[in-house]
Formats: sequence, C-alpha cells, structure tokens
Amino acid sequence: MTDMPRLDPIPFWFLRHGETDWNAQGLSQGRSDIALNRVGVAQAERAARTLAMLDLGIRTVVASPLVRARVTAEHAAAALGLPVLLDDGLMEVAFGDQEGLPMGDWYDDWIAGTYTPEGAEPFADLVARAVAAVNRATARPGPVLIVAHGALFRALRLAFGHEPNVRTPNALPIRCAPPGPGERIWAVTPAALAPEA
Repeated sequence: MTDMPRLDPIPFWFLRHGETDWNAQGLSQGRSDIALNRVGVAQAERAARTLAMLDLGIRTVVASPLVRARVTAEHAAAALGLPVLLDDGLMEVAFGDQEGLPMGDWYDDWIAGTYTPEGAEPFADLVARAVAAVNRATARPGPVLIVAHGALFRALRLAFGHEPNVRTPNALPIRCAPPGPGERIWAVTPAALAPEA
C-alpha cells in the first residue's frame, strides 16, 4: 500500500474474540454473525480474568457489534466494571462468496491486493477502516481495550509495520504500543494469560 493510513501514536490493548465453531472448522466467517462456542466462552472468561489480574487501568472498552466480539467484550468489561461501546468500523471484513467456506490459498493474494473474492471488501479498504476505527477508539479515555476480529488485526499489523498475514490467537490480550523516537514499528506484546479457572 502506497498511502498507508496512520494510527494515532496512542497505546491500546487488542483482544480477538473467543473461538466459534467456524473457527474450529477453519471456515471463513467474515460478516457472518457466528456465536462463541463453549471453548470460546471459556476463552473469553479467561481473558477477562487476565485483564482484571493485570490491573491495566483500562478505562474504555470498544468492540465490534458482531456477537462473537460483543460477547467477548462483555465478559472483559464486566470484569473491569465498564460498559461496552460498539463501533461498526471494528466489524470483521466481508469475505463475500468465501464466507462459510474453508480458508484457501486466496487469502495471501487478498492481502497482497491481487485478488478480492466476489462481494468481499478489498484488504486496502479494511486497513483504512480499521485504522480509522482504532483512532476513534483511542481518542476516548484510555487505556482503551478494543475487541474485534482476526482479519481486522491483520490489517492493523500492516499499519503497525509488521507482516500482516499472521494468525491472531483467540481471546489473548495484546498490548499495541507506538514506536519510540527514531523507530517506525509498533510493539505488539501478548499478555501472559491467567491460570485456568
């Protein structure tokens, strides 16, 4: 991408939603509104315990309205004593005619911008949308926790200066910190999860 949208240099926490049955089956979810499965609920509860245990001072929780992200955010927010704010800009990418199908070789080409499935959102558009949504979120009282999706975090990874096509684990809090003086790449640091309940 030649004109990379710029993230405001404000640190934040990111949490991908817990597991769904489609995640477990390796299917493309996109905008399909798939609920957490039992593993995903347990993951969301563990992430919530982790965030409470770390005592990060999080003051705002902003989430995608898709149920898998919203419910994950509700677990985290309840542990932190906060409400959940929703932002449509944090929704997962629309995968068009690939939704509900196994992830395929097309994914690399989609990220490279050389192929977009029929009815899907181009990766460059996702990057612009994700950056704008994060900038809206981090303009709120911080630290901010953003709860969203895997492909959306791939877009953010590109904006961070990282290799984008890396899978983000379900329900693992990740600290995203802007570059220091003279640096160009954001720090992306996973938290250590709380012990199993």
